Amino acid sequence: MSGYNEEAYRQARSSAIALPCPFERALLARCASCYKARKLLLAEREAITCTEAAANALCQDYHRALHENARFALHMDPNQPWPFGKEIRAQCGGALGLREALGRPDTDPPDIAQLIAEGLARHGEVAAFPYSEIMRAVVHYEPRKRR
Repeated sequence: MSGYNEEAYRQARSSAIALPCPFERALLARCASCYKARKLLLAEREAITCTEAAANALCQDYHRALHENARFALHMDPNQPWPFGKEIRAQCGGALGLREALGRPDTDPPDIAQLIAEGLARHGEVAAFPYSEIMRAVVHYEPRKRR
């Protein structure tokens, strides 16, 4: 038995995080960044919250679109929940793929909020993003191996 009360942690997390970041796993894995994100420490764990509701709504839209498009690419059953490894591939690959599709240089981890804003400026809406290009990065993204 672990000794941790997971339900108490979930309650503390939901009360501390008003706007949960849909790309939290990518930010914690450091394959993406976000200037609108704020890191919190809760019960010796890291969590990410968003500081702006409008940016969070756009990220939520992009995250949903990534899931819809990546289900086929990652061989996911639509009725099954997303396992951790495939969620990381969708989030990290989605950030890297959007950066590539927009023709941005690949020096640092991509800033997901800036990429979505730039994608909206170019394509008008999240549904019009070039998902065929983005899905190539999702499929080819390899999470780091366990030690």
